[in-house]
Amino acid sequence: MSLDADQIVERRRLRRKVTFWRVLGVLGVVAAVAVGVSALLGRDIPASSPHVARIMIGGIIRNDRERVELLEEIGRSRASAVILSIDSPGGTVTGSEQLYDALRRLAAKKPVVAVVEGVAASGAYIAALGADHIVARRNALVGSVGVIYQFPNFTELLKTVGVTMEDIKSSPLKASPNPYTPVTPEARAAVDSLVKDSYAWFKDLVGDRRKLSDAKLANVSDGRVFTGHQGLELQLVDELGDERTARAWLAREKGVSETLKVRTWRTKEVGDEFGWLLGAARGVVSALGFPQAAALLTDAAKGALERSQLDGLLALWHARS
Repeated sequence: MSLDADQIVERRRLRRKVTFWRVLGVLGVVAAVAVGVSALLGRDIPASSPHVARIMIGGIIRNDRERVELLEEIGRSRASAVILSIDSPGGTVTGSEQLYDALRRLAAKKPVVAVVEGVAASGAYIAALGADHIVARRNALVGSVGVIYQFPNFTELLKTVGVTMEDIKSSPLKASPNPYTPVTPEARAAVDSLVKDSYAWFKDLVGDRRKLSDAKLANVSDGRVFTGHQGLELQLVDELGDERTARAWLAREKGVSETLKVRTWRTKEVGDEFGWLLGAARGVVSALGFPQAAALLTDAAKGALERSQLDGLLALWHARS
């Protein structure tokens, strides 16, 4: 009996050792994959070594202190130049203004070139104006110079269900307009003045940064988007091409070697604070045998999180079906 017990104990010890080395091996593989992915993304390049910094501007632009701090950190790094990769429909006017100001401060220290990969409309075009040079793909979308203020109005619906909202406020324009009462001419005029003021700022910025005459500015500031090809003719962009075109411009105009490696700088993505919830939802749907639906659910949830943080005047473009 004693011999059998010793053999059982020894087998258990051996099993634990095997399990330990298996787990260690798996962790080693995971670490190797992580290093490989990091190398592919250009994030293994230390900020203390000469490189070209790449910043991704995607999704909805809004006030983002973390991104401003990232740009300031790049300004202190040994990056020789900055590539601003843009694919965004815009966002809030204040968020776009904040990003533009941060980029201009960065451009005072290092050359910055914007590359429009897909869309640089409204607030995203404001961000592109913060660069020294704008490159766009031939069929990318640029422009949408304009400002919008939208709000729902449920007045007729509330009448139908027999609900009324009562206001006790200090002055007629306090909290106006709102979704529960008809819009008064005074409230509409007040909002209209806000939109026109921000729009005038946007137009002046485009005219100044792109060196446009009044006539040319009028042609591009009616809210439309243009292809990169059209934008080149209208002086909204400087060149057609991609990141290689941007690197060639940096080498030609700023003396930044095309052999320098690119390091992608990133901040925490929008919705990371809800990552556990999105991951759980996707896991459940995947477990039910619908992996594509899980991916769509996650994308939709992230989009909703981004839009839920929008408030105030918007410099935003989207296609209507």
